[in-house]
Amino acid sequence: MTTRVIIVDDQAMVRAGFAALLAVQSDIDVVGEAADGAQGVELSRRTHPDVVLMDVRMPEMYGLEAARRLLTPPPGVTHRPRVLMLTTFDVDDYVYEALRAGASGFLLKDAPPADLIAAVRIVASGDALLAPSVTRRLIADFARQRPTAGRKPTQRLKALTERETEVLTLVARGRSNTEIARTLVLAEQTVKTHVSRILTKLDLRDRAQAVVFAYESELVTPGE
Repeated sequence: MTTRVIIVDDQAMVRAGFAALLAVQSDIDVVGEAADGAQGVELSRRTHPDVVLMDVRMPEMYGLEAARRLLTPPPGVTHRPRVLMLTTFDVDDYVYEALRAGASGFLLKDAPPADLIAAVRIVASGDALLAPSVTRRLIADFARQRPTAGRKPTQRLKALTERETEVLTLVARGRSNTEIARTLVLAEQTVKTHVSRILTKLDLRDRAQAVVFAYESELVTPGE
């Protein structure tokens, strides 16, 4: 099955480089490029990609606002692509808001080519791209700096079993399914089942939103 991708970035060389890299993959089809967020939203509505590579900072409309429009479409629009944010360390503040808006993760713009290809495939498969070495620190920092006063969804945690709560805690700490299975002495498939049930019970889209939820509900606290 071919994954349809569009690239939204205000730098023509970045778009061309990413497009050339992805286009030679037999399972990836680059169906369009856009130079700003507004164009990206329009292009996505027209081409119905599976994955949108979205730069964070662009003229006309920032990637964050464009991601919000794609992930919360107006009545009558049913297509919702997976959004993978492209960022650099100096704009990490927007990454957290993008995850809260429903983006499936982020990728550093200077990541190795193999990481870009893998990221598209991971997001297209329905999983979230959460690199433990970066995401764990970012989410913790933002949870500490930008608390959601009066909106901690702690009541929803009661829907989880004790084991599911343990799994969610480890997901929030950036552990992979393999690492969680090793820690809790479970089969990896069992961990996947627990993660799926957690997402369903908490009405979350993917692991990215699960991490945000865990911090905002104070199941996991910054610095742990």
